[in-house]
Amino acid sequence: YKNQKVVAHNVAPNQSELFVMKPVDTLKTAAGLVGGDRAQQYGDYNVLHQRVADLWSAYLTVEVKPEQVAFCMALLKVARNEVGQTKPDNGIDASAYVALWAAISEDKNA
Repeated sequence: YKNQKVVAHNVAPNQSELFVMKPVDTLKTAAGLVGGDRAQQYGDYNVLHQRVADLWSAYLTVEVKPEQVAFCMALLKVARNEVGQTKPDNGIDASAYVALWAAISEDKNA
């Protein structure tokens, strides 16, 4: 899992060389997003995920909980990586959403 160059076969030619991140680097980058830029851009994650849950619940006509929103967003990033271009950003964002899922779940059980 060293930072190494690999060739991806399902991407555009100019994007065929990617760098594989070490797991710890992925998690550090995700933590920086959750506690830094994204937190400043979008505000409190509990408030945001509750609002998204409310919107999804109204649209789907079933109850959606904030922790389900975070987990579904992580799954979206997994699907993007499987169907579209492989990008390190998908793993970073999925890790960030899983961290939010865990935090929201813990907050509700506290």
